[in-house]
Amino acid sequence: MMQLVPYLNFMGNTEEAMNFYKSVFGGEFMTFQRFSDVPGTADNLPDNEKNKMMHVALKINDSITLMATDMLASVGHQLNIGNQISLSLNAESKEEADKIFNGLSVDGKVEMPIEDTFWGAYFGMWEDKFGIKWMINYDYPKP
Repeated sequence: MMQLVPYLNFMGNTEEAMNFYKSVFGGEFMTFQRFSDVPGTADNLPDNEKNKMMHVALKINDSITLMATDMLASVGHQLNIGNQISLSLNAESKEEADKIFNGLSVDGKVEMPIEDTFWGAYFGMWEDKFGIKWMINYDYPKP
């Protein structure tokens, strides 16, 4: 079954926020990746941003997962009304991911074309024609 996952954006305090949410909701961190973990990325970031969160996923229960990232001032990111949260869909197949991406991105703005990623998934990001930010992710089966 497809899942809808809230994806939160913060300006440098993602780790603090997600630890707070974990203290309230419980659950376990499924992913905890810093920008310094991304191949080639840390070399291009100022020292104060290298340990910021690239991606964190807190699985609260079988129905709820919160995901988040730090926006980076050095690349021009700013928090604005409308960009503090994205809706992230976990697809059951690559074909389902393509169908959703191709359908919802019509007349919108593609921020990252749907493609294979270094973390072993098929992923894309866009803003739909109504200004809602979306992500689609299909995790390839683990060998």
